[in-house]
Amino acid sequence: MDNGWTRSADAWIADMGIHGDFGRRYVLDPVMQARAQAASPARVLDVGCGEGRFCRMLGGAGRSITGLDPTPALIRAARERDPHGCYLRGRAEHLPFRDRAFDLVVSYLTLIDIPDIDAAISEMARVLAPAGTLLIANLTNFVTPCADRGWVTDERGERLHYPIDNYLDDRAMWVGWRGIRILNFHRPMRRYFRALLDADLQLTWFDEPEPIASAPVEQAKGYGRVPWFAVMEWRKRPHVENRPSAPTTR
Repeated sequence: MDNGWTRSADAWIADMGIHGDFGRRYVLDPVMQARAQAASPARVLDVGCGEGRFCRMLGGAGRSITGLDPTPALIRAARERDPHGCYLRGRAEHLPFRDRAFDLVVSYLTLIDIPDIDAAISEMARVLAPAGTLLIANLTNFVTPCADRGWVTDERGERLHYPIDNYLDDRAMWVGWRGIRILNFHRPMRRYFRALLDADLQLTWFDEPEPIASAPVEQAKGYGRVPWFAVMEWRKRPHVENRPSAPTTR
């Protein structure tokens, strides 16, 4: 499937720069980094790592960080920026790792890019160690229904409101900005939650983060009208061996 990432890779790398765009730098990075660090993981997998920015943020403290992405140009950029890091080409639906290989699996704005979300979430759960954490940042399900249309504006171009339409229908759409044109997927919230619950994961934390205090004022003000992101943690249930029941006494 042509998802646009190969053609958009150079524009994406330029747009992200070193620090990321507004949403990552001022909204998601602070909470994602804090939650990842709080988990104290020794082995981390970033699924859909792109140019490796978040992997570099999580490095150090003796951690083993692995980044995986299907786009060759993004993996090349990640390796160039972090020559000692581990960056592999691969897809979320078929993770090339053994069972229970990671303490923390990160999906940082990647679920919206993945066609087979059931297979991807099942694979992320498979490679998690017992009691391991799947840390997800995703676009809110209220933004994605009309991500290809954007804001409704008046005759002067002033933003009136952001539309929601056909919310319950799963669908793919092409979205574009600043030279980037990629295929994204809208799914209602129940679609993600059912897949996560079916993978025997347990929701342990959820937030819709706000811009931090140091964010540019005008952009932060606009973000308050339509929050774009949700962050959540799902825990893999510890494996409990079947044990014979204790003998009864009379």
